[in-house]
Amino acid sequence: MSTIKHPVGPQSSKVYWRRRLVVGLGLLIVIALLILVISSIVRPAAGTGVPDSTPAPAAQAAGAEVSASDPAADPAACDPASVQIEATTDAVSYEPGAQPMLSLSVTNIGDVPCVLNAGTATQVFTVSSGTDVYWTSTDCQQEPGDADVSLQPGEPVSSGEAIAWDRTRSNPDTCGEASRDAAPAGGAAYNLTVSVDGIESVNPKQFFLS
Repeated sequence: MSTIKHPVGPQSSKVYWRRRLVVGLGLLIVIALLILVISSIVRPAAGTGVPDSTPAPAAQAAGAEVSASDPAADPAACDPASVQIEATTDAVSYEPGAQPMLSLSVTNIGDVPCVLNAGTATQVFTVSSGTDVYWTSTDCQQEPGDADVSLQPGEPVSSGEAIAWDRTRSNPDTCGEASRDAAPAGGAAYNLTVSVDGIESVNPKQFFLS
């Protein structure tokens, strides 16, 4: 007969069964503790991936795209108060027959870059003596055009090719005539003023015709 089912010894079988029960329960407790220890070790290892606070590659790419499209990177239109226009001539006094060459410069006196339409369509040169206007560049202008110019703070930008004044009175009705009324000379003083995109030059430029 099996000694497992029927314990043999000097004491009663109940004593041996109790001992076996205690040993079995002890083994079960030990096994349960081992399972808990193994589970506590495995779980943290499974959770050591990318932390939640670390952005995924897609989120990083989206952030870079937003930064690249920052509107501050594109200069805005110039505030007229931040633009200074200066009228210039190639000389102060002109001998008989010499034509004054007229030009201008534009300076951004603000703190940030800006864009100004400084094309010939927005430029107006005016030659006057006292209150008498003798010549205006737009009276007989041909093929005017627009040109957006980026102005950096404190960096003057000069107009391209200078405009020659032929020392005559301008009038839209006399543009095709071979001769027009000549402006008085003999030491007469004239003032050049200019405007760009509606912004007037600060001071007139004075010159003399001999």
